[in-house]
Amino acid sequence: MDSRNGSETSQESDVKSFFRSAPPLQNGDLISANLRQFVDRNSRRLESGDPIKVVCVTSGGTTVPLEQRCVRYIDNFSSGYRGAASTEYFIKAGYSVIFLYRRGSCQPYCRYLLEDSFLDFFELNEESMIQVPESHATVVKTAIKDYHKAVEEGLLLKISFTTIFEYLQILKMVATSMSCFGQHGMFYLCAAVSDFYVPWESMAKHKIQSAGGPLDMRLNQVPKMLSVLRKEWAPSAFCISFKLETDPDILLQKADMALKKYQMHVVVANELATYKDEVIVVTAGGKTTVRRHGKDQDLEEQLIDLLVKEHKEYIG
Repeated sequence: MDSRNGSETSQESDVKSFFRSAPPLQNGDLISANLRQFVDRNSRRLESGDPIKVVCVTSGGTTVPLEQRCVRYIDNFSSGYRGAASTEYFIKAGYSVIFLYRRGSCQPYCRYLLEDSFLDFFELNEESMIQVPESHATVVKTAIKDYHKAVEEGLLLKISFTTIFEYLQILKMVATSMSCFGQHGMFYLCAAVSDFYVPWESMAKHKIQSAGGPLDMRLNQVPKMLSVLRKEWAPSAFCISFKLETDPDILLQKADMALKKYQMHVVVANELATYKDEVIVVTAGGKTTVRRHGKDQDLEEQLIDLLVKEHKEYIG
């Protein structure tokens, strides 16, 4: 057996071990039923000749519990804004979206609510009736209209996660469900996924007591699921991953490595200091810089426009 095959066998073993030891999803049956309904509806549209395309957008950060009855956890930095904004632009471009998001993170069509108090969008008139101030009326009405239209037409399915265990189990369910769409399926993986975790069987069952002194804990590496997603779960889908670094000197090198190692079609490279204003789209054909033009414009609008064109060429 050569070293490459040995490495693949070890990776497959790590992946199977992770899922085997992970705690079962509490709402797995409901997620499965909602996924089946969403996929069936969009499959019928595809079979009828409608050029439907489906994308799974992952958004927000995963947590790593330190106790089974969790009080403390390690978190990953991500507000979920990019995923929420991208979902809106994908739907606008004609995609159906499975939005796999961290509970409490930004949501499509109401991204602005995290930075502003929800109550600021309403006021009481003289008859003590609730109304939307004129300054917010257009934004709120448009958001409500677009959201309900997307849901009613079967273009948006939202599924939430918190822990690394939930995220990877749900991602596997989504990917295997979407495999029927073939090249018309896309994965836009911008969630901040934990690199390390505490195995469930090694975790304290109850709250760790501070009286025990300094905490000495060993974290295992989370198995890399991108290769499994590409090779097994949804082998024909168009896959986009993200690479975030704080050191600009290694960013493009790491993005190139991810493109080749995990056989991604696109890697979106972004630096922590400038990720809201600029990203570099890395493909086998070269690198394209996407910049935000003005504070009132979303970088994601241009990014999704570029990726939609890349996906169209892939299907063609």
